Amino acid sequence: MNKELEKKDTEKNVSTERDDRLRKLEEIKKLGLDPYPAKVNRDFAILEFLTKFKDLESVKNSINLAGRIRAKRVHGNLAFVNLEDESASVQLVFSKKDLGDDSYKKFIKLIDVGDFLQITGKAFLTHKEEKSVLISEFKILGKALRPIPDSWFGLKDNEDRFRHRYLDLLINPEIKDIFYKKAKFWEVTRNFLKRNGFFEVETPTLEVTTGGAEANPFKTHHKDFDIPVYLRISIGELWQKRLMAAGYEKVFEIGRAYRNEGSSPDHLQEFTNMEFYWAYSNYEKGMDFVRELYQEIAKEVFGKTKFSTRGFEYDLAGEWPKIDYCETVLEKTGINVLTASESEMKEKLNELGVKYEGDNKERLTDTLWKYCRKTIAGPVFLINHPKLVSPLAKAKTDNPELTERFQIIIAGSEIGNGFSELNDPIDQAARFKIQQELIDRGDEEAMMPDWEFVEMLEYAMPPTFGFGFGERFFSFLCDKSIRETTLFPLMKPKFEDN
Repeated sequence: MNKELEKKDTEKNVSTERDDRLRKLEEIKKLGLDPYPAKVNRDFAILEFLTKFKDLESVKNSINLAGRIRAKRVHGNLAFVNLEDESASVQLVFSKKDLGDDSYKKFIKLIDVGDFLQITGKAFLTHKEEKSVLISEFKILGKALRPIPDSWFGLKDNEDRFRHRYLDLLINPEIKDIFYKKAKFWEVTRNFLKRNGFFEVETPTLEVTTGGAEANPFKTHHKDFDIPVYLRISIGELWQKRLMAAGYEKVFEIGRAYRNEGSSPDHLQEFTNMEFYWAYSNYEKGMDFVRELYQEIAKEVFGKTKFSTRGFEYDLAGEWPKIDYCETVLEKTGINVLTASESEMKEKLNELGVKYEGDNKERLTDTLWKYCRKTIAGPVFLINHPKLVSPLAKAKTDNPELTERFQIIIAGSEIGNGFSELNDPIDQAARFKIQQELIDRGDEEAMMPDWEFVEMLEYAMPPTFGFGFGERFFSFLCDKSIRETTLFPLMKPKFEDN
């Protein structure tokens, strides 16, 4: 059977099952029962009940539990049910003898797998020594009108899985566990920064210019001010640096960023990033600091430092080597990005079969580097970026064509970016003018100049190190696409308005 026929057959079965459950719903209402009550009587989460089982069994007191039915097996005058909440699952035993004929028939006839149930009963061990509850009463908390897909045969298509993410999480515990880890990933990050004296801040998500990165923004209109505004593409980089001028010395923000660009295993249009800024520091001190952060995340969240991602094996422990941006591109392509012409770069990219967008030197340089990085397992620090591709980074004193910047390369991708921040207002203004020229030539990803930021720099900003990474790092440690590690990735609407 092909996938399309199989899908239609499944939808037909679901429709038949739904009709049957709707009839049960009406019968429940006719009996004067509320199938969706607000009040729940619950003494323990199931895991707590199982932990305290010996004490509860010995006193023979009735207890109240609540959860979703995940399995139901009827054997004449006995029915066995698996009841599950977030913490654990437990076996329930429904006996006609203990419940009474009428209540037992109601349970058999009206209760389905997927329903939420409150039960009252006593803790006991079965003859197979399984911790169980012998039921004396039950109450419907939520009648399920659709059956839960089978964990083996349901939701195999990624489109279905992401659209019905709540079912995906319900039937796949290993996927559900990803998001506990993701929460801890950000918790460890936050705790590490706070432990090192950083102060958490919030900066605007609506901006009149999108500073801090090179990307195509989402644009909307501010009705009250009657001006165009943009969803931010970085986590407040230019705002956090204003805080350095304001006298704060260590700040960070964890928040959402938005980029109106294509999707890939590494990219979504909406995602979570972290950025921090550290006054009186530079990129050399920053490398040691963020290596410690990455290693702590690996150990605390995953309990290891060795990982496998997309065929790459790497170990985050120990020291990380440094590689040179220009030397790496020269070695792998024969192109010196500092001296090569745009036509030479295009010729090389065509020779390599690499697609590229834009014909300016900044975009071509970046494309050549991205071709080179694909073979690097890491972790390594990529250093000595050309000034052309680093419009906010401080130039090196011994070679002004290069910058005090690093990127962390893992499994052929950039998983972190930091630099000594440019605090020279004259230099910054000149670089913004170059970015404006790129915009005028049609480069949608060039950085919008922020002249108020330049004005701030004229009041002076201390030497500062800034760094950022995002949930892509987490997805790499899981060896999953970033879409897979997003609870509810954006989907095209299923139901169109008539």
